[in-house]
Amino acid sequence: MRPTIEVVRLAHAADLPLPAYESVGAAGMDLRAAVTDPVTLAPGARAAVPTGLAMALPAGFEGQVRPRSGFALRDGVTTLNTPGTIDSDYRGEVKVILVNHGQASVTIQRGDRIAQLVVASVTQAIWAEVASLDETTRGAGGFGSTGAS
Repeated sequence: MRPTIEVVRLAHAADLPLPAYESVGAAGMDLRAAVTDPVTLAPGARAAVPTGLAMALPAGFEGQVRPRSGFALRDGVTTLNTPGTIDSDYRGEVKVILVNHGQASVTIQRGDRIAQLVVASVTQAIWAEVASLDETTRGAGGFGSTGAS
């Protein structure tokens, strides 16, 4: 199913393209920086970068904001709170929290592709409190308990 997403392009993004899939098999659409002035991220710095988009995701779907691999590899810039979640009832501007893990400052220009948006279905779970859980081979084994590799 391909959901239709209503989107409002805010005034500060009027000249920027809407997110789009860049290849036939792409899972994510690129989000662009709708900054009026360049934003420079020093090493270790973070900023909430506006996209100039507000959207209405259909009920039962979420938007996952994820890093762009090339940006991370080339510049050491990634997204915090990854994946960031855009809930179906959120109507404000989507902003991307970027952090510079690199060793040099990175400048974000207007229109730069800064993150990916993956639209995914979600299920809201129901809690059922019980006295005990069923037994499994793994049991309560946690981090690293299933082997080294």
